[in-house]
Formats: sequence, structure tokens, C-alpha cells
Amino acid sequence: MEDEVFQHVVSVFSTLVSWVAAGAIMFGGVVPYIPQYRDIRRTQNAEGFSTYVCLVLLVANILRILFRFGRYYEMPLLWQSIIMIGTMLVMLNLCTSVRMAAELSTKRRSFLDFDWTYFWSWSRFVDYLQCVLSFTLVAAYITYLLLDSVLFVETLGFLAVFTEAMLGTPQLYCNYQNKSTEGMSIKMVLMWTSGDTFKTGYFLLTEAPVQFWTCGLLQVFVDVAILFQVYYYSRYPQKPVSHTVSHTTSAKAL
Repeated sequence: MEDEVFQHVVSVFSTLVSWVAAGAIMFGGVVPYIPQYRDIRRTQNAEGFSTYVCLVLLVANILRILFRFGRYYEMPLLWQSIIMIGTMLVMLNLCTSVRMAAELSTKRRSFLDFDWTYFWSWSRFVDYLQCVLSFTLVAAYITYLLLDSVLFVETLGFLAVFTEAMLGTPQLYCNYQNKSTEGMSIKMVLMWTSGDTFKTGYFLLTEAPVQFWTCGLLQVFVDVAILFQVYYYSRYPQKPVSHTVSHTTSAKAL
């Protein structure tokens, strides 16, 4: 009798842990962007945040959703992709409106101009939507045609998670160009690191496809590199820190 009670308690606890882990996987990825979103809204300055982070995550999650048509993976990972796509569109909408409000030029750049000089630097949020929709339709059509090819499906899965693993590289390069991490939310990067570490562990425990956990490890490495930039540029400043109110951001260390 005691053994049955103990097994029941263990079963309930195991189910509860699984639910918590699934919830963390689905919603944990968007949490790092909350402090960055609040900082941009409060300061009306989006210079410290690279919108190419949004591009990377949109591409990665669209490809990951398409990958599921060829190879099954856990439902929480599917919902994570859907939620992340919505979050990145919200971030893009905010960054675009803030940038346009501060821009003195009256010239508007459009996706339909097909000018690669201004790729992903358009003037309206609708242009980003057009680009994302166009990419989704083309990728979905190619996936539909080649879905029976195992090589294509596995390559699609690798591209999805490898693109996501490169998430931090636009921010890494942006920091390198600026020789500073001013304007970047350190809380966001710390949450990236903890979230990516947890996610990689989840991939290993649930025996997710090998592409998922190998690229997860790469993602953690990039996060650590950005944290090193925070330390290096704060210890050895490469340029004067701006004290202008309009350019002050709240990239505060925890």
C-alpha cells in the first residue's frame, strides 16, 4: 500500500515537473525581450538593439515549424516557435515606430522597392510583414515539393536550429562595431544564457533531434561571448559614454 502511494506521488510530481518544463520552454524564450522592450519604450531609443536579432529568430522559427511537417518533435517546441514569431513582430513594430519618429529624413524605404541597400531597414512595419510573409510562402512551397526527401527534411531541421544558434551574432557584431554594449539590456543577455542552457538540457532529456542540442550548445557559447563583451567594454571603455538624455539607455547590470 505504501509503495502504491509513493509511486502515485512520484507520478504526480513527475507530471507536474513536465508541465512546468513545457511551460518554461514555450514562454521562457520571450521573457528576455521584456526588459529590452520596456527600455526601448521608456527611452524612445532603439539604437542598442539589433533588429537583425528579430530577423534571425523569425527565419529560424518559421523553418522549425516547417520542419515538423517532415519530422515530429515535442508540441511545446512548436508552440515556442509560434509564440516567438509573435514576439519578434511586436519588437519590430516598436523599433520601427521609434526609429521613424527620431529619423529626420522624409524619404521612405519600402520592401517593394527591392533595394538590397536598405534590406531590413524599412520605414514601415507593414514592409517587414510583407517580407516575412513572402519568405514563409516560398519556404512552405519548397517544403511541400521536397517533403518526401529525407535529406531535405534533415537539412531543413539543421538550418532552423543553426539559424537560431546564430541569434546572438547580430548583437555580438553590433557591440563590436559600437565598441560598447551601451543600449543593450544586460538582463536580456543573462536571460538568453540561462534560457539557452535550460533549453539545451531539455533537448537532451527529451531526446530531441541531434540538430537541436548541438546548435543549442553553440547558442550558449555565443551568449557567453556577449557577456564577455559586457565585461571587456565596461572594464576597458573604447569610446566615451553618452550622457545625452535622448540617447541614454538602461542597460543596467543586475
